[in-house]
Amino acid sequence: MTFRQKPGSLLILMFLVAILTACGGERDTTKGAAKDQATGKEQIIEEEMGTAVPKSEDLNTESNPYSASESTAQSSSGSTTGGQAPSSADYPTNVYFGDTHVHTGWSADAGMDGAILTPEDAYRFALGKEVKSNSGLKAKLHRPYDWFMITDHSDGMGVINEIRAGNDEMMADPIVKRWHDALASGDEKAAADAKSELIVLQSQGKLPKVVMDPKWMKSAWEKTVDAAEKYYKPGEFSTFIAYEWTVNANGGDNLHRNVIFRDGAERTRSLLPLTTFETQDPEKLWAWMQAYEQKTGGRVLAIPHNGNLSNGRMFEEQRFDGSPMTKEWAQMRAKYEPLFEVTQIKGQSESHPSLSPEDEFASWDLWDRGNLIMKPKPKGALKYEYWREALKNGMRLEDELGTNPFQYGVNGATDTHTGLSTTEEDNFFGKFKTLEPSNEQRWSFPLLTGPSGAYIGWEQAASGVMGVWAKENTREAIWDAMMRKETFATTGPRIKVRFFGGFDFSDADKDGDIAALGYEKGVPMGGKLSGAKEGQTATFLVAAMKDPEGANLDRVQIIKGWVDSDGKTHEKIYDVKWSGDRQPDTDGKIPAVGDTVNLEKATYENSIGDKQLVGVFRDPDFDPTQKAVYYARVLEIPTPRWTLYDKVRFGLDDMDKEVPLTHQERAFSSPIWYHP
Repeated sequence: MTFRQKPGSLLILMFLVAILTACGGERDTTKGAAKDQATGKEQIIEEEMGTAVPKSEDLNTESNPYSASESTAQSSSGSTTGGQAPSSADYPTNVYFGDTHVHTGWSADAGMDGAILTPEDAYRFALGKEVKSNSGLKAKLHRPYDWFMITDHSDGMGVINEIRAGNDEMMADPIVKRWHDALASGDEKAAADAKSELIVLQSQGKLPKVVMDPKWMKSAWEKTVDAAEKYYKPGEFSTFIAYEWTVNANGGDNLHRNVIFRDGAERTRSLLPLTTFETQDPEKLWAWMQAYEQKTGGRVLAIPHNGNLSNGRMFEEQRFDGSPMTKEWAQMRAKYEPLFEVTQIKGQSESHPSLSPEDEFASWDLWDRGNLIMKPKPKGALKYEYWREALKNGMRLEDELGTNPFQYGVNGATDTHTGLSTTEEDNFFGKFKTLEPSNEQRWSFPLLTGPSGAYIGWEQAASGVMGVWAKENTREAIWDAMMRKETFATTGPRIKVRFFGGFDFSDADKDGDIAALGYEKGVPMGGKLSGAKEGQTATFLVAAMKDPEGANLDRVQIIKGWVDSDGKTHEKIYDVKWSGDRQPDTDGKIPAVGDTVNLEKATYENSIGDKQLVGVFRDPDFDPTQKAVYYARVLEIPTPRWTLYDKVRFGLDDMDKEVPLTHQERAFSSPIWYHP
């Protein structure tokens, strides 16, 4: 990828390049911003194939074979449910990386900001092909994805093309005419302001009527489906037919969901996606999904995102209209929403330092100043916005409702609005066209503006991606893995994570075949344990392997949440395995791993950390009478953030001191639940 040269520069500073040989290898981390990405080579590794799991139409997740609550495998010590049978021929041995959240220039807000790339452009880019970015730069991934999807907004789908073309019916509305003129002017600030105005009006239910007319949608949706079918190559590259349902309730409270089909064009091409012009109630979305399944025999799931911008509504303990939760409400949510997106460009929704004050790694990628249009958060909102808190509260609510409504596995995705899914810090194209690296001052450029403030460019996170454990690279196998929650999320690196729970893992298991022992003696991420016998303790086998082109690993942790006999929730973080010879201090904390980042050159060294960390954890506080949930978190050593690459690349001397220049990338497994 090349950039416009800064006047007076002697060199055009480039991004890091991944150089892989036929026998593998690691990225050279010492030549940072001065390497030419165009010389990079890609290597696609062919992986073993397998078969998918069976289908079910049952509403209740307690009898849904896609759910981790079923597919039981009995152990000599208690019951382990979830995952797959422990035969080595039946469990997934392949991990596939992809993005579930990609917008192109066909999304109204993306197009309003100046994006022009199409779904076909986005698929070509995901496959590792060079494309021209929305601002005219050459763009190419270091590594292609294994699977991919386009999730353009259903609201206003197809509208932006008509606005850009000056459609007469559109131009009769003065607001739409003003947007057209902003786009035609070539003024990036005017385009960005038009985009922010569109988002605010949509969140307030005040969009011009002509924009909400569904007649513009049909052609755009059919072309979206056709593009997914064109680029689907079973066994090589899987595509999914999908869209985003974009609820901004009460003036910007983010309740967005990405709706993802297991099916092809034969079932999806003739439908029209649900819009928020029809309903903003998630229950109505689930009913729409159920009706689709009943009518077509197909399958569909939804992934919510950005609870951090919901002003306390993502995991509120009531229905959308304020009425009490019901068993049916909980069952529908659990059935149709198996995963939650914890990391993306607009920050993280895993945890918050005010909710987890003992978590030394909770303060990262925080977007916590308000909702999507900067409406301030009401008091007490944070505890209903974050995944970790929801995991704990869901177990408490299960006693009341009979079903855990917040039994979410983990997802990571980008939410790019450029058609370019870029999670590499040295190859980050930003959320919108106006924040592509052609804008050398993008760190200070307004990202989203609202009535009471703005999110600024530097706050973007070059995140995230999801790894899926599946037996083959097909649409069905990967979708099924999502539904059974055998997934993990990362902030971008291709870290590989295995996580198994049982009652009889031992230290000897960490030196054996991790996958074979994990499936034989326990359940994988997304599974359930139950009924520990007297004297038994929940044990976990966890393994993490570094991105072969990235940084070494700092540590592996297990995060536990539980509900006590009084119905109160708690959490605790355990360091399971860490690099080097560090020893816990008097408070049981592991010292920091160190920092090799060179702030002058935007480089780092893998002279600290380990390539792989494997450990067995025996819960020292296990109470067989209490519900609990566990997930693994993996941290890399410190590395340069995209802001540091920009600072060095463009010679920026005016970047504010508040702008973070380094960070620790991380990965999260889907949880394993324990039920008495």
